[in-house]
Amino acid sequence: MKLATVRTEDGLRVARVEDGGYVDIGPGDVGELLRREDWQSVAAAAEGPVFQVEADRLAPVVPNPGKIVCVGLNYATHITEMGRDLPEYPTLFAKYPEALIGPNDTLTLPPESDAVDWEAELTVVVGRNVRRADRDTAADAIAGYTILNDITTRDWQYRTKEWLQGKTWEATTPLGPVMVTPDELAPDAEISCSVDNEVMQKSTIGDLVFDAADLVSYISTMITLNPGDLIATGTTGGVGHARKPPRYLRDGQTVVTRIEGIGELVTPVKGAAS
Repeated sequence: MKLATVRTEDGLRVARVEDGGYVDIGPGDVGELLRREDWQSVAAAAEGPVFQVEADRLAPVVPNPGKIVCVGLNYATHITEMGRDLPEYPTLFAKYPEALIGPNDTLTLPPESDAVDWEAELTVVVGRNVRRADRDTAADAIAGYTILNDITTRDWQYRTKEWLQGKTWEATTPLGPVMVTPDELAPDAEISCSVDNEVMQKSTIGDLVFDAADLVSYISTMITLNPGDLIATGTTGGVGHARKPPRYLRDGQTVVTRIEGIGELVTPVKGAAS
């Protein structure tokens, strides 16, 4: 099953993706739906006409998550290109909901940075309250998966040893286009990011050092995870900052972030207003 959050004139609505369009489930967003214990049966049982949605009408699939926990250095290829050793424990940082934009929304480059980079990421959507979960319980707590591009202002990220200030810039993080339930995602699904049709990142999610169940288990050890919380699982090799010379996003470019079985984010890039 695939679920989306759609912008309408009457507010946000949840929809199930069907061949050829969307079926309305009701008002709210996917995060709100996941707070219902019966969310799967409600979503599956919804009936009605199939309708079309313009690209700019898709909202972040979970617009207001309680937590966005991000993982750094979690693909073996990316760890290698950054000159690091494989980690013993996940490297964690956070984003805030204000960072999110829709899957086809425009990214306006912040005027404070000239080093804005791309990072394609598989993102876990939590489906139930979970604390101190073992691996099996953690896997059962996963409602599904979506795509996030962890757009990063590298110059701000590396001002200090802490990454937060480069990672949660307002209105810079596309999320979506849908949440797919776990049965829709292959364990070796391809993940990629291109800029103006030039492939910058390409790997499979099988290259993850810590997989989704590992991360839910680890993070839930320290804090309760709730329905609608997001875990961005890290990026693969090919980021702009690691290139020689480094490459960063510029006005007029288009970033496309894809994960096989989920879909794609199409993000036009606009220069900062003068």
